[in-house]
Order: sequence, then C-alpha cells, then structure tokens
Amino acid sequence: MNFTEAQQKVQQLSQELEQHNYNYYVLDNPTISDYEFDKLLEQLIAIEQQFPELVTPTSPSQRVGGQVTKTFQSVKHHFPMLSLSNSYSQEDMYDFDRRVREGLGITNTGLFDEAIEYVCELKFDGLSISLIYKEGQLSQAITRGDGVQGDDVTTNAKTIKSLPLKLKGNYPTHFEIRGEIFMPRPVFDAINKEREEIGDVPMANPRNAASGSMKMQDSTQVAKRKLDCFLYNVLGENIPFTSHFESVQAAETWGFKISKEAKVCHGIDEVINFINYWDKKRFDLPYDTDGVVIKVNNYLQQKNLGFTAKSPRWAIAYKFKAEQVSTELQSISYQVGRTGAITPVANLKPVALGGTTVKRASLHNADIIEKLDVRVGDFVFVEKGGEIIPKIIGVDMSKRQAHSQPTLYITQCPECHTELKRNEGEANHFCPNEASCPPQVIGKMEHFVSRKAMNIDSLGGETIVQLYQAGLVKDIADLYDLKKEQLLPLERMAEKSANNLIEGIEKSKLVPFERVLYAIGIRHVGETTAKKITKKVKNLERLMRMNKEELLTIDEVGEIIADSIISYFSQTDNQQIIQRLKNTGLQFEINEVQMQNGSDKLKDKTIVISGVFTKHSREQYKDLIELHGGKNSSSISKKTSFVLAGDNMGPEKLKKAESLGVKIVNEDEFLQMIN
Repeated sequence: MNFTEAQQKVQQLSQELEQHNYNYYVLDNPTISDYEFDKLLEQLIAIEQQFPELVTPTSPSQRVGGQVTKTFQSVKHHFPMLSLSNSYSQEDMYDFDRRVREGLGITNTGLFDEAIEYVCELKFDGLSISLIYKEGQLSQAITRGDGVQGDDVTTNAKTIKSLPLKLKGNYPTHFEIRGEIFMPRPVFDAINKEREEIGDVPMANPRNAASGSMKMQDSTQVAKRKLDCFLYNVLGENIPFTSHFESVQAAETWGFKISKEAKVCHGIDEVINFINYWDKKRFDLPYDTDGVVIKVNNYLQQKNLGFTAKSPRWAIAYKFKAEQVSTELQSISYQVGRTGAITPVANLKPVALGGTTVKRASLHNADIIEKLDVRVGDFVFVEKGGEIIPKIIGVDMSKRQAHSQPTLYITQCPECHTELKRNEGEANHFCPNEASCPPQVIGKMEHFVSRKAMNIDSLGGETIVQLYQAGLVKDIADLYDLKKEQLLPLERMAEKSANNLIEGIEKSKLVPFERVLYAIGIRHVGETTAKKITKKVKNLERLMRMNKEELLTIDEVGEIIADSIISYFSQTDNQQIIQRLKNTGLQFEINEVQMQNGSDKLKDKTIVISGVFTKHSREQYKDLIELHGGKNSSSISKKTSFVLAGDNMGPEKLKKAESLGVKIVNEDEFLQMIN
C-alpha cells in the first residue's frame, strides 16, 4: 500500500468507525457487531503504525488511550462556568417564576397573561465539562475548576466514545458545548464488584469515580472506565438559534449525545409536575441524578434577565432531597477481609431509611473516622442518597455527651492480635498475618470454593468454619486432603453430606485454568483479569517465571497487578500451596481439547441467563457461551441477542424481554445451537 492508498483507506475507515460509534453510544442502535468494529479499528491502527504521519487528533484510534499526562494545564474559560442557585421546595420554584416574570415585565393580568416557557433537564451527578470545537473538530476539553479556569483534560476526553471527535451536519465554525461526564451505574457496580472480589476498597459513588477517572494520568486506564457524557448547553458568539431547546436539538444532529428526558414546560406548574415525576422515577435510570435544572428557554429573555455576580437569573437547580436520618452510634467494630484489609463498621441503633432497617454503616478507614470525628455515643446522620450502602455523613454535635472521647483506631488485628500495617498511599490498615489470621484463612477458602471460582457448592461458609475450627484445614490445599472418615464425626455431617462434599471437591479438579487462577486469590486479580492472563500465558509455570515488563504486556495488567502477582509467587508459603494443588490434579494450564471444542457460533451475540437449569449449571452455561464466542450479560437491553431461560425465569426479565422483542431460548434449543 502506497501513501495515497493509505490516506484514502484511513479516511474511509475513520468515517466508518465514527459512524458506528455514534450509532452505538449515542443512538443506542448498533449496526455492526463488536467483533467487526474491533477488526475495522485494528485495520486503522495497523495503517497508522505504518504511516504515522496519517495519525490525526480526531482519529478513532485515539479513543483507546495510550498517552500519559503528567500535569493538567490550567485554562481560562472564555465564558465563565457559573454555578446555579439551588432550590429545595415548591415555594422556591414559585419564587423563581415570580422573579423571572418581574424581570421580564410579565404580569398575571391582561395582555401579558402568559406562561413562561421553561426547559427542564435532569441534573446529572458527574463532572462538568466544557468542549471547544473548531471547524467541526474537538479542540479542547476543560473541566469546570473554579468556574473561571479549569484543567485541560482533552486527551482523556477523547476516550469517551459518546463524545464526537468530528462533527457532522451544519454546525457553527467555532463554539463551545457544555455537559456532564458521568459513570453509568452498571459500569460503576461492575467495577466495584471486581474491586471487592480482589480485596480493593470500593469506589464511593459514580460522581467521584467519574471525576477521579478524568484526572488519571494514563488515558488507557481512563478508556477502561467506560465513561459517558450528556451535552446540554451550546455557547458561542454567533449561535443561529432563538431558544435553548432548539440549540440542544441541533447539537444532537451534529453528533452529540443529548438526554431524551429533557422537556419544554409551559409555566411553573408543568415544571413542578416534571420535578415530582423524576423525584420518584430517577432510581430507574442507569445513571445518577440529584435534581432538575430549570432554564428560561428563550435566548432573548435570558439576555434581558442577565446574571448576578455568581449565577444566571434565568436558571435554577432544584435539588432532590437525599434520604437522611439521625440515630445513635452504639459501637464501632472492625472486620478483617480475606486480603487482611481492616474495615471499621458503625453499629447503629436500628432506624428506618429508604424502605429498609439500617443497623450498620461502613466507616471505611481511619482517615474517615478522624475527618468526621465520629465517636461512640454520638448521634450521627445516616444517608442513602445515590448510595446503595448507607453511610455516615456527619455528627449531631448538639447531642454529643460531655464525657465523649475521640475514637482511637485499633493498632492490632482484632482476630489474631498481629500489629497492623498501613502502606504508603493506601487508605486501609491491614493485618500482614495472611497465613494464620482466622478470617483471612477462612475468607481465602470461602473465595476459593465460591461459584465463580472452584464452584464447590457442597462446601459452604459454615462448613469451612467448622473444618477450620476442627483443625482439618489450614489452607486451600488442605481441602484436597480431606477424607470421608474425618468428616463424619463433625456436627450435622451425615454420610450423604460427607459424600457430597468429597464428590464436589473431586469435581472441582475439572475447573478450567482461568477460574483456578482467580480462585487462588492473588490480590487485585479479579475474574476478568484472570481470563485475560490465562489466554495470554497458557499455563501457570510461565506466569510464575514472568518479570514485571512481561506482565505489563498483558491486557488489563497494570503496575499494581503486576507487583501483586510477583509478590504472591515470591512467597514460600504460596509456592508450597501451588505445588500441592498441582499434585492433586488441578488445571494449571489451558485445556487444549476444550479450546479445540470451542467455536465462533455465538460470535458477537450478547446473552442473558435467567432461571433454573437441569442439564448444566448457570456457571457452566456461562462458560459455554464464552467458549463459543458469545458474551454474558446480566441485564436485558436492545443489544441482547437472546435470553437463555430455564425454569422460573425472573418475571421482570421476562416482561422486559417481551417488551423489547428479545428472543427467549430454552436449554435444548441452546445446546442445539452450539453443537
């Protein structure tokens, strides 16, 4: 391929890829499979590597990240990013409407008896961003900062696939558009689930996650966070529109993702109806919203109303009330996780909050306790808000007892009394005694036998505790030395239960390498990362020999994971456990026969599993889906190819599948499909 041919091909591929991005991330209507998209992107990257001079800032290849930003340059906003006045009641909204009418000279009588046209938009809970476009190309992305100046995060913004790098249609030559970068709730939940599985502290909420992601130095890591962005405000010197809503609708035709929930309301009563509706329905959305932004629609009216020193007179934010209660903190206990991380827990006087009775709330770490100055006996404010897990947000100082003493964080493990440690840069204290600290040992075994790991369903948490207390198991390798006669004397262990347990342990020897690697519990190596590693290294011996540079070439493996893998295999105790597990016959390499039995019959299909099955377990069906090129998903959407349904399929999933016209397939049909 010569330069001219390469140039033409790059242009063609770029246009094609951007259109597919728009279809998928903005219209939610993909017209190409993920596999086909990846192949097109691979073609583009290969040509750009051969002809580096053809790489442009707006190339779709820039969305995968790769650039490192050591410092984020401060940039002054051309139009200040002012904050909005907040309101919390219907009275506030009527006052706002009255001020708007007075400012425009509109009364409620005679000729001027008319409703003001307002635009209501959901107030997204994320990171405000200002995007500058010149000649139809993304020129700069700047955070809000202090409203006068913010940080240039252009490199990271390019990884957000719903943000157009090049515009289409009839757009102004130079303009700004503002919006909110956010992390969708399903993405946030998936990341937190992975973090908890590998012993990391979960992220606090999607808002902080989005904000923190945009300030990451490595744009590759930002791309993995799957951020999204709604745009809602067009600014410029010569914008050819007469109203706010008109400009936003036009922006959608240029390629921007616009919230479909925005609505033009005629008069303040319609605004209040909109607020009341979304105060209840907001929890059904796949992203967090903490209120409604109300704007006068007409640009001329906005101009006439003008600004105060801090905010526009023509807009206001109505904030939804967070669910919050006050209750007594009766004690603080400390939990030890399977990785040794210590989590302080507030034990509360039971109180009703958000439809549930709350008795406990995480205090996260020593820094949070010190920051809140929370003490036993205090009356604390507990809130759910956008959080799933209740959290303490403050202390009612007016009720603090005179003899109250500051909370002193523990210095020794509450279980084994080993001196706690805290690594530089980490929030949590941890117990270093991983070999014999009871909760860590038991936690590692519970993780090892769990459904997504070795799947020994006959060996539950209570039985593991029983075996440990009886001195029969001290590590995961001891499970494979258990004999039936050792089990029978245990309480509630009949012959059938003992047989099932031994049989379940024996069956686990067939579990594939990727799940074994996840099961052994290397810190920071979650289920997804374990799959990536096993596909790359093929066997455990190679993984144990790899140095840091080699590990970093594996997809999903960064500095922290690489260091953790090296640390794990360098410890003598772990080496001995691995050798014992090898000797029992566990799968420590990819089963070539299994790989040969795979196919691409489910390539590019996204499949949801629901119900109870008779021929295989749910986990086995998930493995079969992946073996034949498909993708597992937990929720039904337009992108779902079909639902694999067993008996007692969830009624909500059935209802959603029927409403979206998603095909439902039973066990026999599925097995015929892949055989």
